[in-house]
Parts: sequence; C-alpha cells; structure tokens
Amino acid sequence: MKESLAAKQKAVTEVAERIKNSTSVVVFKYQGLSVLEFQNLRRAMREQGGEISVIKNNISARAAQSLGYEGMVDAFVGPVAVAFSNDLVAPAKVLFDATKGENAKVEIVKGIVDGDIYSFDQLKTLSQLPSYETLLTQLAAGMIGTLSQLSIGLNMLVEKGQQA
Repeated sequence: MKESLAAKQKAVTEVAERIKNSTSVVVFKYQGLSVLEFQNLRRAMREQGGEISVIKNNISARAAQSLGYEGMVDAFVGPVAVAFSNDLVAPAKVLFDATKGENAKVEIVKGIVDGDIYSFDQLKTLSQLPSYETLLTQLAAGMIGTLSQLSIGLNMLVEKGQQA
C-alpha cells in the first residue's frame, strides 16, 4: 500500500510541475469525442506548441491545490482533459476552434493563464485575441505607415525650401 501511495504522490508532484512550468493550462470536457477526433485535437494542440493529457481528476485536483489554485479543484469532475502550453493564447484558441463544427462535443471548463484562474468567459475572450505574430505584424505595419508619412512630409518640406 505504501508503494501505491508513493506513486500517487509522485504523480501529483509531476502534474504540479507541469502546471507550474506552463504559461497556460486549460481544463476541458471531451466526452462524446471519437478516438480519431481526440487525436486530431491533440495534433492541433501539438502544432501550436502545446499538449493534451488525460489525468486522473484526484491527482489533477491535488496538484492544483498544492500550487494554491483551490478555485480549480471543482473543474476536475467527470471525464476531463488538460491542455498545457507555454503560449498564453494557443490552448484557448485551439479548444474554442474545436467547439465549432464536428467537435462540438468539447466543453471548456476553466483554466490557469499566467498564474491567474480564468473562467469560461475569460478564456473565450482570450481565444479571440490575435496571435503574438499577428500583433507584431500589426505593430510593424503601423510603425512603417507612420514613418512613411513622416518621410513624405519631410521630403515635401525640403522640396518647398529648395524652390524658395
């Protein structure tokens, strides 16, 4: 009996480390998904740099509790899986995309993003944000547009000064 208790304690420690080392953790229900649909969901998550694991609820709840996330304990009820990622937005985006169409059986419960517990609504808002790369592109485009307008204006001043 001591061996099984030690194995469970080790599992709790490992899950707690995964939660602590992840920027984003999302708990979701997957009941009703076929094996192929679940594999496709895992593949989509992997492509975004994350991973999905099915972990015993008791172990997940104890791991969350050991890290001070008591508000997450109620999320580990029934058949749930956990998505881990070092990207803030990717898990929420992939899972909310999965709630549409053929995988409408996926139901997002709660998550931990950058150390804070997020509700369903907060995760939904997060999933609608553009990706980091898109934000950088938008920032660069805005900066280039401003610099372009500045250079045109300066050029016009120089030309006007040469005519005078």
